[in-house]
Amino acid sequence: MSETVASMSVPEANGSTLDPVTFEVLKNAFATSVDLMSEQILRTCYSFVIYSRDFSSALCDAAGNTVMQGSGDIAVHVGTLHFQCKAVLEEFGSDINPGDVFAINDPYRGGTHFNDVSFIRPIFSGGAVIAFAQNKGHWADIGGNVPGSFDVNAKEHFGEGLRITPVRIWSRGVFLHDVAQLLVSNTRAPRQAMGDLHAQSEATAVCEREILRLVDRYSRATVQNAMQETQDYVERTVRRRLEGLPHGVWETTDYMDNDPGKSEGLVPIKIKLTIDDHGIHYDLAGSAPVVATFLNSGYGTTFSAIYAGTKTFFPDVPLNSGFYAAVTADIGPEGTVVNAGWPNAVTGFCSGPYEKLMNGIFEIWSKIMPERAMACAFNLEYLLVGGKDGRTEESPYFMWYDWMAGGWGGRASKDGSGATAPVFGAGLAVQPVEGQERLSPVLTSMHQIGMDSGGPGRFRGGVGIEKGGMLTDAQNAVMSYCCDRARSITWGIEGGLPSIPHGVWLNKGTEGERFLGSNFSSVPVQSGDSFVRPSAGGGGYGDPLERSYLEVLDDVIDGYVSIGRAAKDYGVVIRAIDPDLDDYEVDEAASVALRVDIAAHRLGWLAEDPAAIAARYVSGDIDMLDVIRRYGVILDWGTGELFATTTQEHRALMERRSSSHWPVVSA
Repeated sequence: MSETVASMSVPEANGSTLDPVTFEVLKNAFATSVDLMSEQILRTCYSFVIYSRDFSSALCDAAGNTVMQGSGDIAVHVGTLHFQCKAVLEEFGSDINPGDVFAINDPYRGGTHFNDVSFIRPIFSGGAVIAFAQNKGHWADIGGNVPGSFDVNAKEHFGEGLRITPVRIWSRGVFLHDVAQLLVSNTRAPRQAMGDLHAQSEATAVCEREILRLVDRYSRATVQNAMQETQDYVERTVRRRLEGLPHGVWETTDYMDNDPGKSEGLVPIKIKLTIDDHGIHYDLAGSAPVVATFLNSGYGTTFSAIYAGTKTFFPDVPLNSGFYAAVTADIGPEGTVVNAGWPNAVTGFCSGPYEKLMNGIFEIWSKIMPERAMACAFNLEYLLVGGKDGRTEESPYFMWYDWMAGGWGGRASKDGSGATAPVFGAGLAVQPVEGQERLSPVLTSMHQIGMDSGGPGRFRGGVGIEKGGMLTDAQNAVMSYCCDRARSITWGIEGGLPSIPHGVWLNKGTEGERFLGSNFSSVPVQSGDSFVRPSAGGGGYGDPLERSYLEVLDDVIDGYVSIGRAAKDYGVVIRAIDPDLDDYEVDEAASVALRVDIAAHRLGWLAEDPAAIAARYVSGDIDMLDVIRRYGVILDWGTGELFATTTQEHRALMERRSSSHWPVVSA
């Protein structure tokens, strides 16, 4: 699928057939019906992943167009649920009956990745379908080569897990146990999967009851009219907002770390945005071909990133197919990293193209709406440890499945949000450590704010997190990690500096220390092994030398910035009087002199020989943040190997986003 999204357009508004009060009541009732689905699944799911709010719900009309999504949905599911509803309609046509429930997870039919399984229930009134209720939840395992179903090494989907094309699970109210058993038996946790299957289906029944209650009160015709007018309302609202915005064309490029099938070098994702009298249009032509790993995106998730990224700048507008009618896109032919197509592996899209698209869209809209500008946010990451749990005689499979909070970018008038959910899903909750430890033989040893993780700027990027753990009674265990931005590091804008790289360290501080990087699968681990990883903070906004001394001092007191980085990144010299009492002071005279010195030399630092910088890093003369922020060099952070091509690309990006905004000062 590559064409502009004309198939999802809603009819032009011809004037409301409902009085304003009835329209508003029903519009909000639709939202409530979806949120009730979410409350139901939250209280009945079996999976700890779904319980941590990795799920979404939607109400679609009889044609499969989205009428309403939930108020706490995962952003990545935005813009995909209607594709899956339409896939059910295409597959079954007129053979859809009262009491039916369908399942689908197919990313080549508009889904996200194989772990995200949707259940879709038609809602009948007067013998005809008037709507569909849908719930999508992330199953902890869907089969495939590795526990948790995140195989970085997969190039085709056959090793990623079970592909569920549209299939009937309930037929006229009768549960098809054999079909359901076939699905869950292909997972490593069939009992848990079966529980989630029933919980998700029942959640759609809650929405069905609510919609039929509205039909009984207002009539079927009124409810159906309200569904259409809710979509028309959103489209009109977006188009009216555009009347006050500049028309024109904007372009940017963000990058993934590398294609393991090629030599080192960043992988471009190109975004072109046009605003004109017809609406908002995106063009992703020029994005890289598919990569030789699972960090590719199907068309559904690419559209999702476009809608979610744009919606961030229209926060008060409800989300439905009316929004999709005003925001169209051409994602190009199949075979690219943003439109992978069957059978290319796509499970890791969430850490690959998805958040690059969202952050690139943030950068473009920061030019259009500078008052809402925001630098790059940290990248979504998943760490999975799976094997047999030796704490019981049965030694069942376990999947320790973890993601972290991190920092969003500094903004035009304030610091970025720290230790918060990824842009992938602002409602995504950090999993409770106590629950993780009860369910898996993995002990959390550390979970704390990551000092110096926020990108320096006039407005600092939000801070990230550092989390560590240790395996206890694990058998035949392996570790996998899905992430990115170990090389395409979270960037600042308008003069701001980058954050920190992602990556996992195994047995850090011991003789067996290994840096595993930001993407790997099936690394053998055993009881007693320890691991630690950071999440990045957000990129900085504005020149860090313009941040006030007092703000930097507060950051040091709060533990967000170290005394050393306060000097190196902000040019602020701080003395510790009594750290136990948070008693610090700024040496203003020394700070003035240091800022003058940094301003005079920082452009020259970005031009120094990368090989010499790598050698200084290996010798311990400079640290990782010196290498990244001061010299603009990218290395293998474990070995110190220079990535020459990546460094050249990183420096070009720093020049565009950072150094070109600094005043030129003579040495």
